[in-house]
Amino acid sequence: MAYEEILHALADDTRRKIFEDLRAGPKNVKALSEAKGVSRPAVSQHLKVLQSAGLVEVYQRGTSRFYALRREGIAPLRDYLDQFWEGVLDAFANEIADQQEMGNDCTSDEDDQSGL
Repeated sequence: MAYEEILHALADDTRRKIFEDLRAGPKNVKALSEAKGVSRPAVSQHLKVLQSAGLVEVYQRGTSRFYALRREGIAPLRDYLDQFWEGVLDAFANEIADQQEMGNDCTSDEDDQSGL
């Protein structure tokens, strides 16, 4: 599944920081390397993993290769996490409905007793 590859890619601190740096806009390996204090070959390897996971894309600008976020690349992870969130929301909605039902039952009993 795609979300697993995304989780694996973002599990590494350096890759995650590179990914986060790209939020500000496209950067080349040199800029990412200098910002992180990591060698260019290491940054290139991290970018390959991020690209393989569908999180970044590369394009040529002149003689430089720039990397940019693929905003839609995170969608499989969001979909996976939303499954859990939807379950929580459903459980919350059921709990509220149960409490309202109990509250209405109590209110009905009070109304009946007040009429006596």
